Amino acid sequence: MQLYNTLSAEERAALIDEAGKQRLTLSFYAYAKIEDPKKFRDDLFIAWNELDALGRTYVAKEGINAQMSVPAENLEAFRETLEKYDFMKDIRLNVAVEQDDHSFLKLTVKVRDKIVADGLDDDTFDVTDIGVHLKAKEFNQILEDPNTIVVDFRNHYESEIGHFKGAITPDVETFRESLPIINEQLKDYKEDKNLVMYCTGGIRCEKASAYFKHQGFKNVFQLEGGIINYAKQIKEENLESKFIGKNFVFDHRLGERITDDIISQCHQCGKPCDNHTNCENEGCHLLFIQCDECKAIMENCCSTECQEIIHMPLVEQVKLRRGVKNGNMIFRKGKSEKLKFKHSGELSDMPLAKAGNDIPETVKPKDIRQKIKIKKTLLGKAEHYFVKAGIGQFLIEKDELKINDKIIISGPSTGNQELQISQMFVNGTEAAVAKPGDKVTLALPFRIRLSDKLYKVLD
Repeated sequence: MQLYNTLSAEERAALIDEAGKQRLTLSFYAYAKIEDPKKFRDDLFIAWNELDALGRTYVAKEGINAQMSVPAENLEAFRETLEKYDFMKDIRLNVAVEQDDHSFLKLTVKVRDKIVADGLDDDTFDVTDIGVHLKAKEFNQILEDPNTIVVDFRNHYESEIGHFKGAITPDVETFRESLPIINEQLKDYKEDKNLVMYCTGGIRCEKASAYFKHQGFKNVFQLEGGIINYAKQIKEENLESKFIGKNFVFDHRLGERITDDIISQCHQCGKPCDNHTNCENEGCHLLFIQCDECKAIMENCCSTECQEIIHMPLVEQVKLRRGVKNGNMIFRKGKSEKLKFKHSGELSDMPLAKAGNDIPETVKPKDIRQKIKIKKTLLGKAEHYFVKAGIGQFLIEKDELKINDKIIISGPSTGNQELQISQMFVNGTEAAVAKPGDKVTLALPFRIRLSDKLYKVLD
């Protein structure tokens, strides 16, 4: 009984191309009580393997969450493998907006504690008491209601390339982080506001809507089938898209276009771009946005450091990846001080360009290396930002800071902001020099965060 893949990704891709048959990328989920997840997993693997179905699926005692690639001619047979289980009768299959025969190149079915890592104790509330499901037309209508608050329950790297207009887009890397943040942010609106939520395919909102109803929110709604189903419905019904940009997806495509709007930037040069990639350095594998010009110059790397590493002998690269500390740096999701134009948290609804049009250059490709390789030394860290005054406070930890020095304030959300010191206050008094241990305040045209670092640019 075969319960594993026997072909490499390259071999599988070659077979798919040779067969020349259309494949469908789709996703689905279902919450249910599964007594024996391991047996359930094994039965699915055997049935799907016979149909040449590929993809990534998680099963747990609470249900199933799947993203799949299925031969179009086997779609009905695939559906039958699902509907033999009562809890998946008439299950909705979210078919991708854009198809790619190579979206998945192996079949993985894993047993997990939960089908979505939400960090919740399900015994403390009724997970079946969910919010009202809204179809695309209803969703558009409720967004027009001034009494509506719409929340994106995806992660920062997903919402950066596309989101619904006016949505709250939490600056988080995991679903579990967003729940307490939104609960605190909206605690004063439980009685009188429409809490409207969405995610990629609906699964995260299914649990989130029950959680927020348990937290006391009276009017909770969710987008049925998520962005994937919304895109299908607006096309079929000729509706206006309230979603702008791309929908991030978790297969090798990393996104499917919903509208022609490009709302994000290449993280390295700032050119309008919404194409995600992973750093070529296997010891980094950072997920970030990179335009074609930067991809060519940087060899698909996120930094010159990684670019140097990929040219090392393989044995040396492996040595660099050894150890828990280094291993934890692999597969990071889109935040690095090296990414000058990374944005998350409060995002703009203003398109920067249209897909397919000529995109104006903001930085010439030849300048990219120079910008990344600016010589600098760490001075200290951010301690506070006075919002009304637009003042940032920093603790100087080493070296001196003087009037006319060029500095860089850098952080995952702030990016890399460069400016020259014309005035500063040291320990509350205007001064020309700050030394280690001093607290420095500067007037800034942007907001800083506690995670930001202060650097001095070296000549």
